[in-house]
Amino acid sequence: MKSTVLIRSVLAVGMGFVTALSFAQQPQRPLTNDDVIQMVKSGMPESVVVSDIQSHPGKFQTSTAELVRLHKAGVTENELNAMIAASSRGSAGAPANPPDQNAAPSPASKSRMPRVTVNAGGATQELPLEKTQLAETKTKPSSMASLASDSVVTQAMEAGVNTATWDAASHMNSVAGSSSMQEAGSVFSNIMAHRQPKVTYVWGVPGPASSNVLKKASPTFEVDFSRTLGVKPDDFAPAIVKLTPAQNTCRIVGATQAKADARSTPAADWQIYSHFLEERVPAQAQKEASGKYKLSPASELSPGEYGVVLRPVSKEKMFSGGDVARAQGDGLMFDAIWTFQISEDAE
Repeated sequence: MKSTVLIRSVLAVGMGFVTALSFAQQPQRPLTNDDVIQMVKSGMPESVVVSDIQSHPGKFQTSTAELVRLHKAGVTENELNAMIAASSRGSAGAPANPPDQNAAPSPASKSRMPRVTVNAGGATQELPLEKTQLAETKTKPSSMASLASDSVVTQAMEAGVNTATWDAASHMNSVAGSSSMQEAGSVFSNIMAHRQPKVTYVWGVPGPASSNVLKKASPTFEVDFSRTLGVKPDDFAPAIVKLTPAQNTCRIVGATQAKADARSTPAADWQIYSHFLEERVPAQAQKEASGKYKLSPASELSPGEYGVVLRPVSKEKMFSGGDVARAQGDGLMFDAIWTFQISEDAE
């Protein structure tokens, strides 16, 4: 009996590696969602599937419907994350070159995700879309410095780095609606809502510094969120915010106070931005069309950490806490950030 089980296991793994080899021998054809499902169903080990996704060209679909289909087919969290990362890499991995004034305009992107490109000194590159993490604390949002020194916030940000949304989303019959994107873990208050009616919600970005280092102190940005699903583009406008590094673990974006259960409610009754604490940078946002802007700082930026964010035009705009927690619809817009760093020797 044991020998039969062993033989079956060896055959399953062998078939997985044969499948992997067949894909490896087709370098010209990008991997697709169906290819990944086929590898998973053939019994290929997760580590092999992830390695194959990372090492070969991919043409993956990461819409909400496709993520649900992949999840139901048995694709694991690590495999899904590898596919999402590969999709982001494919859209942002082209080398930055100075624009050719005589070249024909490039075709419009088919992606429905918000996009930001930056021009710093003649070189244009697309910044990767990141998702802020959401933490709770009892510290009142009196200043960015006080939040940055709050160990509860930094521990929550650090703990949430590798926690994806799938468990929470599946309990709420939903999934994450973004490419770039990981959800902060559940956080850290033992006080019941009826005893502590308000907490401070803190938005932050994992890591002490952005990997997007700019050598020019006056960058210009092209922002396009005109095709984002479930969003009215005219409800939002781009802005630049200065980020506050916190204990070498994360960068604080902003914060607000709200009811302890605000992010679990599906109703659009959370007025996030009416009293939102953030360090806005004076900037000029030139609207070119609905959901399309040119954005530039009003003056040279000092060395440090910054982010391009999307903010509601009206401070009275209401959000669904569920959408914010799962980064979908209006919640995706508010959670989205494109970080960059102005170097010490920036010109």
